[in-house]
Amino acid sequence: MLHISEAYDPRLSGQQLYNSRILYSYLMLIKSQYSYINIDELLKYAGIESYQAEDEGHWFTQKQINRFHELLREKTNNQNIAREAGKYASSPGALGMMRRYVLGLIGPENAYELIGKYASKLTKSSSYEVKTIGPNKVEIQVSPNEGAQEEPYQCENRQGFWEGISILFNYSLPQIEHPECIFEGGKSCRYIVSWQESRSELWRKRRFIAGIVFLCISLLLPFVFSPIVSSLIMSIFISLFLIIHVQSKSIEVDELKNAVHNLSGSSDTLIDQVNLIYENSLLINEIGQALSNESDLDGILTKVVNVLQKRLNYDRGLILLADDKRTRLISRAGYGYELNELSKFMMSTGFHLDKSSSKGIFINCFHKQKPFLINNIDDIKDDLSNRSLDFAKKVGVKSFVCCPIVYEGESLGVLAVDNLKTKKPLVQTDINVLMGIAPQIAVGIHNIRLVEAKLKQFQSILQALVASTEARDPVTAGHSERVTEYAVGICKELGLPPDYTDMIRVAASLHDYGKIGVDDSILKKNSRLNDIEYEHIKTHASKTKNILQRVNFEGIYKEVPEIAASHHEKLDGSGYPLGLNEDAIPFGGKIIAVADVFEALTSRRHYRDPMPVNEALDYLVEKIGTHFDNKCVDAFIGYFNSQEYNIQYIPKGKFYSLPNGFNS
Repeated sequence: MLHISEAYDPRLSGQQLYNSRILYSYLMLIKSQYSYINIDELLKYAGIESYQAEDEGHWFTQKQINRFHELLREKTNNQNIAREAGKYASSPGALGMMRRYVLGLIGPENAYELIGKYASKLTKSSSYEVKTIGPNKVEIQVSPNEGAQEEPYQCENRQGFWEGISILFNYSLPQIEHPECIFEGGKSCRYIVSWQESRSELWRKRRFIAGIVFLCISLLLPFVFSPIVSSLIMSIFISLFLIIHVQSKSIEVDELKNAVHNLSGSSDTLIDQVNLIYENSLLINEIGQALSNESDLDGILTKVVNVLQKRLNYDRGLILLADDKRTRLISRAGYGYELNELSKFMMSTGFHLDKSSSKGIFINCFHKQKPFLINNIDDIKDDLSNRSLDFAKKVGVKSFVCCPIVYEGESLGVLAVDNLKTKKPLVQTDINVLMGIAPQIAVGIHNIRLVEAKLKQFQSILQALVASTEARDPVTAGHSERVTEYAVGICKELGLPPDYTDMIRVAASLHDYGKIGVDDSILKKNSRLNDIEYEHIKTHASKTKNILQRVNFEGIYKEVPEIAASHHEKLDGSGYPLGLNEDAIPFGGKIIAVADVFEALTSRRHYRDPMPVNEALDYLVEKIGTHFDNKCVDAFIGYFNSQEYNIQYIPKGKFYSLPNGFNS
């Protein structure tokens, strides 16, 4: 039989009112007293998956609970099965839902009072109010919440529950009066529960009475009997008192052991739940940090899977994303998988999204935008394509959960985890945790793609701006591109941060943009410029700044206009447009100055041929301290020598030319 378990979808109809722990007492009763009943058949009829029933964090609808009870009553032919299940919850053979949540353990009074406090953790269909109305007597009022409509068997189940609390403390069955019932026209179900004292309390009273009697007799004996008779009677009474005392203490110890057992179970569960909440809070926090601190998609995904590996108890994890054409689902990050040929295959080929023959779980999860939980891959082998089944066998998949990564209705990918060695079955909580993470990943992916799209748009605008200036003069075409290459090379040689390097790249690309405002007659003149023409062309630096200041640069890119405009400044203050000296010149301007002059000297111009490379490098070295910054020149020479040019420059004018030299 095929069991592909589609997890709870909040879009499905039906309000979830009952925690799985309510259903658990039924399941334990069936296993103990009605082992012939097929539990899977009951769950299937009720629309409940087995892993949901085992998951303490899952909730069911009224319809699901009704259908489960309906078929169970039919199979057992027991009209009081609900009440029996309520009593069984605290029996020695059951795990004991009440044993784990009733923490009073001093007596039934405290236990019943706690019911009102903790009932909301088990059911959302009704509210509970409990008050003590006498010795060993409480009144419990259960009022339906708005929109909820319970069934009579649930009233019976509650009465069994009240009986079970008395059993929990080793008391006899309590007396339950039910003067008002919702199902008989009442506004609420009202129960008056009374019980007899515990054995330990009864023996404590006997011990107290015996002590009083012993005290009175010990005072009267010397006046009634002889010393010998008095001593004999005293010995008998002391023996009787000791017997009563020992019996009382023995019963108290037994009840105390039961209480400690109950309390330890509650404490262990509480600690486990606290640890789980703590780990999940750390998980969400660390994933949030990973998404906010990274600007690269692969970097984000790597950090996310590292957090998943650290915080979640799964053997392996995998994030698959759709490619740009949305034809394939490609693995982008994961942990627990060996870097073998299969992993490389997943990274390059992935799973087809555009083929009707593709029917793997990942594909269904992506297209249907629903999570899936599989605890046995053999259960779904008939529903998989040969390729998907072959993949599952090769990587050893046994049980796994996969959740869709969706942003505003669009599937982006799939998040999957699985257990290879761990024997613990996966449950609904595993899906809930992953479904809480997946939207965060989706937002992170969406934001990164927005940034990437914005960057591509910016790059295209940048290229258009550069092209618009270089198109005016074919002779100098490519100047900005080469200056940018050199400037970036200097930055890398200096070990500058990537974001600063990229800002220099933008500034270098646009450093001459102000020339768009220079007359062609001056810009393309075939001879040297006169003083007036030179002063005019010098205005391109300030024009560059004025134009670029109109661009809405953000972050570190706000420095672009000033740096681009300062590439003609000199350390001795003789440059333009502002005549800045060494300390006032932006460092980025000093970098571009070296790159700009070298490119200009080694390229052909209208009025001269290119200068040999070694002479241009000698010029840079010669002008250190007056025009150029020493660090920038040294970095450029280091960069130049690291490139595959046909010349290796050594300062002081010495260089070696190879065949087919650069300046041949």
